[in-house]
This record gives sequence, structure tokens and C-alpha cells, in this order.
Amino acid sequence: MKIILTFLGFINDQVLKMQWLNDSVRWVLERLLSVSVDSRLGSSIHFFIYDTIKIFLLLSVLIYLVSYLQSYFPPEKVKKTLTKFQGLSGNILGALLGTVTPFCSCSSIPLFIGFTEAGLPIGVSFSFLISSPLVDLAAFLVLVSTFGLKIALAYVFLGIVLAVVGGRLINNLGMEKYVEDYVWKIQINDLDTPPMTSKERFNYAKGQVVEVFQRVWLYVIIGVFIGAFIHNWIPTSVVEGVVGSKNPFSVVLATLIGVPMYADIFGTIPVAEALFLKGAGVGTVLSFMMGVTALSVPSVILLRKVVKPQLLWLFVGIVTIGIIIIGYLFNIVGYLLI
Repeated sequence: MKIILTFLGFINDQVLKMQWLNDSVRWVLERLLSVSVDSRLGSSIHFFIYDTIKIFLLLSVLIYLVSYLQSYFPPEKVKKTLTKFQGLSGNILGALLGTVTPFCSCSSIPLFIGFTEAGLPIGVSFSFLISSPLVDLAAFLVLVSTFGLKIALAYVFLGIVLAVVGGRLINNLGMEKYVEDYVWKIQINDLDTPPMTSKERFNYAKGQVVEVFQRVWLYVIIGVFIGAFIHNWIPTSVVEGVVGSKNPFSVVLATLIGVPMYADIFGTIPVAEALFLKGAGVGTVLSFMMGVTALSVPSVILLRKVVKPQLLWLFVGIVTIGIIIIGYLFNIVGYLLI
């Protein structure tokens, strides 16, 4: 057992948290560039370089692995699988499939149209739409490297619960009539694609890494810059006063700030990490991350093109309230997971 724990500790510290990279960046700054990492400016530079490289390294490996796995689940196969399930099982499967199809909130909309055209219950489509940008395998492993395994598992579990509950509510309220009429008339000819060869899967996964990089690199840089600024230049007392446990509205505030923003989860993690280290409640931090990734102005605008206002605002309301509830739950029991 001791050997196993030692091995798991090594994986956590050296592979996920990349302690070797932390030490290497510190050595370069102090020994080669004569920059004191203990100074405010030096600490900011260290934070920025270390987090940027760490996130990009993790992205390269994780997106490749997830995309290779995703090559076994083309959209037409996902649709055919989902059409075999109804009721609660359909919502659960829709939410789970969202975790292995790492689409952002905007790129999930075309799949939503395809699911609707295929005759899937509206609630199942929304379960997928909620979970796809919110929870994926790559994000889980990055969360483990930042917040630890327990918090990452809880984040994934509650994200899936939110997707299932949100989808069931929308389905039970009979909201199909609030999908734009033209969506039901769209005819998408899905041809069964032949299985990929190993080389094709390699090229597909490599292409996904490039595509994701092109989509998120700027958000990562901005997120790490903001995180470094918060970590080293904003007093702890200020962070605690605004989003700390002493402010009963911190979760609501973090969610409402996050919802209008548009960024990938990888861009929000450095900001969340800095807020967490400065004393923000874990639920407050995760609510901010969920708000940014699950809802954003661009995705809401795109969704409005395919659903009517009644369904759009119901969706936004369910997800927002769900995120706030999850945030308060984390703040109440989150200390048990740290």
C-alpha cells in the first residue's frame, strides 16, 4: 500500500502538478537571470511562465488522448446511440457523452441541431448541451493538477448532475414547441463513416490539438496573466472581502461575473487557482469557472437562433441557478475535499 501511495503521489506531484517544471523555472530565473522569485515581480513572472507552460503541456497530451478516444464517437454514432434511450437514462447518457466530446459552448450548438433533427427528446439534447462545455476528461485532469483529485471528482459529478437535472426539467415542461420551426425541417444526411485506421486516428487527434490550441491559446495567456496579477498584486484581504467565505453573496457574484464572459475552461483555471490561493471559497471559484464555460454571450446568441426566447431563458435560468446551488454546496462541505 505504501508503494502504491508513493507512486500516486509521484504521479500527482511530478506529472500532473509538474513540480519539476516549477523548480526548473525557479532555477532559470534565479540562477541564470538573477531574478528573485521571492519578490513580487519575480513571483509574478514565475507564476506566468510556470502556469503557461504547464497548461500548454497538459493540453497537448490530454487533448490528443481525448481526441483519439473521441475518434471512436463520431457525431452520427453519438446520435444513433442516444436515440436508443428515453427518459432519465437518455439524459444520463446525453450528459455522459458530453464529457467525452470536448466541445465549447458555441461548437455544441450544431450538434444540438443534429440531435433535434434526429428526433431526440429535447431534454436529452439539453443534457448534452450543458455537459459538453462544462465537463470533459482533459478538464478533469487539469483540475486534478490544480485543485486535487477530490475536488475534481466532485466538480465532474455535480456538473453531470446539473446536466441531467436541467435536461429533465426542460423535457418535463414540454418545451419542444419553443424550438424554432425551421430546425425541425432541417434534413441532415448522415452517412455511416467507415472506421478510421490507426494513422487516420493519429492525424485526427493531432489536428484536434492544433484546432484547440488555435481556439484557446489567447484565453490561456490572458487567464494566466490575470491569475499572476491576482496572486501577487491584489491583497488577500480584498479577495476575501469580495469572494471570500465572509461574503454570503460571493457565489452569486462569481456566477454573474462568469456568465457573460467567453473563455475555455483552460483559460479560467489560472484565475480560479489564484483566487483560491488568495482565500476565495472553493465553491465560489468553481461557480465562476462553471459560469464562464457553460454559459456565455456568444453561445446564448447562437442558441437563440435555434430556440425561442421562452426556452432560451429557461435554459439560462436553470443552469445559472444550478451553478449557484453547486457553489454554495462546495462552500459548505468543500473543506472536507481539500
